[in-house]
Amino acid sequence: MTDGFVVIDKPPGWTSHDAVARCRKVFQQRRVGHAGTLDPDATGVLLVGLGRATRLLKFVGDLEKAYVGDVVLGTTTTTLDAAGEVTGTFDMSGVTRDAVTAAASKFVGDIEQIPPMVSAVQVDGKRLHALAREGIEVERAPRPVTIHSIDVLDEPAPRVFRLDVVCSTGTYIRTLADDIGRALGGGAHLTNLRRRAIGTFTADQAVALDALTEADARPAAQLLMHLPTVNVDAVGVDAVSHGRSLGETDEPNGPVAVLDEGGGLIAVYRRDAGCLVADVVLLGS
Repeated sequence: MTDGFVVIDKPPGWTSHDAVARCRKVFQQRRVGHAGTLDPDATGVLLVGLGRATRLLKFVGDLEKAYVGDVVLGTTTTTLDAAGEVTGTFDMSGVTRDAVTAAASKFVGDIEQIPPMVSAVQVDGKRLHALAREGIEVERAPRPVTIHSIDVLDEPAPRVFRLDVVCSTGTYIRTLADDIGRALGGGAHLTNLRRRAIGTFTADQAVALDALTEADARPAAQLLMHLPTVNVDAVGVDAVSHGRSLGETDEPNGPVAVLDEGGGLIAVYRRDAGCLVADVVLLGS
């Protein structure tokens, strides 16, 4: 079994689960999972864990994301993107790039978003997209997200503006496009969404699914490069293998990657009440 991860460039028309199924076939193992779901029409970076490294995906869920997408002014849809049915049209022929930049700037910072009906959010035990397929729309509570930056890159077609967005996990770029359209006095929807980065993992590093091979697997330690690290000797490895504490620490609470003398990841510990205690132990798992 391969223990590690791959950085996938998900193609359009594939669900994130489709990408996982492809990885299972390539690596000939069942223990595969992904972090950071992408809509079927979206493309770009998807992190896929392999073997024991699937247990580490929870530590990358909060990494910031970066997207590029086109906001199409003048038309709203049921799904807030190009896959939905048109719900309204607006004359926005006079909207300039400066106006889009000014409207977008209002959404930079800590904001609240209402999840779209076509999403994986659960309400009363049912996913919103399942309810939407039944023609049911329910009230959704707004959720806090953080948008770090929005840059208007260019205008690839009349009334279409390409945005680069850096944001927290849980941000819906479709909702942002809809909100920007409303802020401009009309409506808009999103198309051509591409996730260009998750944390430091970029689309330039990603492998196309149809070109993926076993040689593209990366060591599990690279998945957690954003975490502080502790190196342990043979005595420490033995302690980790039994899930024992690694002693006291003055560092703030949070996860810590534990590496052996060769730099291999053997566990993730967490700082708790001044001690390093086991969270995920990979040895023998």
